[in-house]
Amino acid sequence: MLLYDAKSHYSIGADSIVHRGKVTKTIVTNLEANNFVANMDSIKSKIGFIPRAYANRPDLISNIFYASPRSWWLLSMINNWSDPFENFNVGQRITIPDDAP
Repeated sequence: MLLYDAKSHYSIGADSIVHRGKVTKTIVTNLEANNFVANMDSIKSKIGFIPRAYANRPDLISNIFYASPRSWWLLSMINNWSDPFENFNVGQRITIPDDAP
């Protein structure tokens, strides 16, 4: 369970959230991002396929869709991929959320 400081948007001592009924580890400590991840099943997204120039580079894909490479973790999480070198391969189907926290 997450504990939040009422005076800020950052969690206190939290490193996991509940997603799809399971506790999920997270490096994200922002309340908005944690809520986004916890409700991923209800967010709008698009489906695409990874082109050759973006293989194994979720940071580049994040930069295109969110104008920042920092949301690479969201692409990994929503696609249930833990390793960008095992996943994010050329031609692989990818779910891309419309918005990032």
